[in-house]
Amino acid sequence: MFAPPGEELVHQWESEQARLRLQLVEEDTEAWQRSPGFSGLERVGGVDLSFIKGDDVNACAQLVVLSFPDLELLYEDSQMVTLTAPYMAGFLAFRETPFLLEALRRLERNRPELRPQVVFVDGNGLLHYREFGLACHLGVLSGLPCVGVAKNLLQVQGVNKSEEHQSQISSLQRGGDSFPLIAASGRVLGKALRSSDRSSKPVYVSLGHMISLETAVRLTHRCCRHRVPEPIRQADCRSREYLRTHFPGTDA
Repeated sequence: MFAPPGEELVHQWESEQARLRLQLVEEDTEAWQRSPGFSGLERVGGVDLSFIKGDDVNACAQLVVLSFPDLELLYEDSQMVTLTAPYMAGFLAFRETPFLLEALRRLERNRPELRPQVVFVDGNGLLHYREFGLACHLGVLSGLPCVGVAKNLLQVQGVNKSEEHQSQISSLQRGGDSFPLIAASGRVLGKALRSSDRSSKPVYVSLGHMISLETAVRLTHRCCRHRVPEPIRQADCRSREYLRTHFPGTDA
């Protein structure tokens, strides 16, 4: 178990987020992003961390790379890691990014031809207390386009589960329908997306780095066979399976 981070560490994290935030690119940067059918996109990545129940220190850091548009597995990397930073809302990146970044670097060393052209992150990007969530952090440090996709709404900056929000969810009629998540300032931080016809519960998409929100939403929908986009779903499933195999009898 970790002790809560002290005030000095929190200030240090805030300063680091502000510094990296200056490097954030919130628009499309690649030719494939501007193509209606994503022509030229061949590899999509997904990352996640899974924990053994009751253990918040040891985790399986997972990276997968899938083909696009077929979404077939090309590469996977499962690695047990020991976390060195405590969890604190708004600072998840300092806990998880070092291990996800290392997984991407291992891939570039060992199979550079499989480097993903975009990475899906199980978490938020711009939809964040200081508009710099895990997907932004990983994107800036890796230099890769990143998309944040969360299963639950992070209620920040005036975005909340209001009656209006619930009404907007009900208005999403089919897969691909979405509505903006607007901060009190008027800034659009992300979108709620009905990711498939079969799932009425939305996911929450926000840009991470080097991709526009509209493209991120469109790509997320294209990568969904189920509610959660396949790169994230595969990373989650494979990390949990790794824990079940290597730590039998534990809940992952």
